[in-house]
Amino acid sequence: MADSWVDSARRIGADLHLELSGPGGRRAALIRALREAVRSGRLAPGTRLPPYRSLAADLGVARNTVADAYAELVAEGWLTARQGSGTRVAERAEPLRRSERAAVGAPARARGPRHDLRQGVPDASSFPRAAWLASYRRALQQAPAEAFGPGDPAGRRELREALAEYLARARGVRTVPERLVICSGFAHALRLLFAPGSGVLRGPLAVEAYGLGFHRELLATAGVRTTPLPLDEDGACVGQLGRERAVLLTPAHQFPTGGPLHANRRAAVIDWARACGGVVLEDDYDGEFRYDRKPVGALQGLDPERVIYLGSVSKSLSPALRLGWMALPGRYVDGVLAAKGEREAWASVPDQLGLADLITSGSYDRHVRRMRQRYRGRRDRLVEALAAQAPHVEVTGMAAGLHAVLRLPPGTERSALEAAAREGVALDGLAAFRHPATDMAVRDGLVVGYATPPDHAYGAALDALCQGLPPYRRRHPADG
Repeated sequence: MADSWVDSARRIGADLHLELSGPGGRRAALIRALREAVRSGRLAPGTRLPPYRSLAADLGVARNTVADAYAELVAEGWLTARQGSGTRVAERAEPLRRSERAAVGAPARARGPRHDLRQGVPDASSFPRAAWLASYRRALQQAPAEAFGPGDPAGRRELREALAEYLARARGVRTVPERLVICSGFAHALRLLFAPGSGVLRGPLAVEAYGLGFHRELLATAGVRTTPLPLDEDGACVGQLGRERAVLLTPAHQFPTGGPLHANRRAAVIDWARACGGVVLEDDYDGEFRYDRKPVGALQGLDPERVIYLGSVSKSLSPALRLGWMALPGRYVDGVLAAKGEREAWASVPDQLGLADLITSGSYDRHVRRMRQRYRGRRDRLVEALAAQAPHVEVTGMAAGLHAVLRLPPGTERSALEAAAREGVALDGLAAFRHPATDMAVRDGLVVGYATPPDHAYGAALDALCQGLPPYRRRHPADG
């Protein structure tokens, strides 16, 4: 029977898993197992191996068996042995190359696109590591002992107080800590609001004709039927709201088409909610990032009792930080907290404390201002590249957010996506965001996320994008 799982942590602080099997006795089996561990990369160059006596005791073999195996592998060049530093994997002992791993059945990582211009992802290299580390350390040092206990389903008071002040100042949100509930992001908020049997909200839910299909699928899984509202240059046509009792909007920056909800329609949707007892769900996914003028305040400020305000740090900081929030009318707070249920669904308390300190210290504001300048520069470079290389392609929507829409001639979206893929560019077409039940006219376009590539690769990504765009074709008179 094969011996396995050698636990050497008791002696050297590391675990070593070896399988001793096959012909030739224990010495030969140990040599094969160590050689394979080095060849496969499980034992990296420079790794210190357990002492003879420790490994022999763990494996149940004689000390000389281990000593002989080590000596053989030193002679072959797999290991090195020096007085005072023990036995280590040789620096020149290389693991299997990709082709060799494939030959023994190990999966090789698939090659992705050269240029990632997909929407929705901020510049990962710009995460404020130093500021976050300082806030995280400070928050943990100052946190009371009870912060590491069961906690409050609404979220840490420190973060709710910091958010109430920040959202009022930066987004015009009118709320108090008692009406804020911390969640793990926008999708988690939707799950809580429409949790089956919770009684918080029920469908049908009106949504914009273009939006994230993932959100529609999430709602459908919860049994919520969505009805699409057409879009025009003034945003969602809220005058077409019917018997729905709730509507989900992106009023600051419609996703993905890029326009704001006109002031008259902002007032009209509040009037609708008051008249029918309905509620507006405001997805303020990138409201802090407007470049042509000061960001428009949140719709929630017009009537905090008729709007549920939803936000997160997925665009401003990172989607890796699973932190979001809901500013709720008072009548919904208890239902949402009941829907949260067990603690396993709650956001990490240390992350909440770190974000609270990041906000109160002013570091969050400084980071947002810095990223606003960077993303504005990215968008300007996109516009300039198109003007120089594809002047017939128009950038639509306002100067805001982390993406732009390129309007294409009718019927060219699919071919443009295929051409971009051949150039190694990953991006989305507008069709991917279209509600399947909408009857509004089809719009051909590309949704270009300009935040994702690192600075040094952005120029090449723009060149590749422009190479894949459809060429200008003069309209023939016979076409009408």
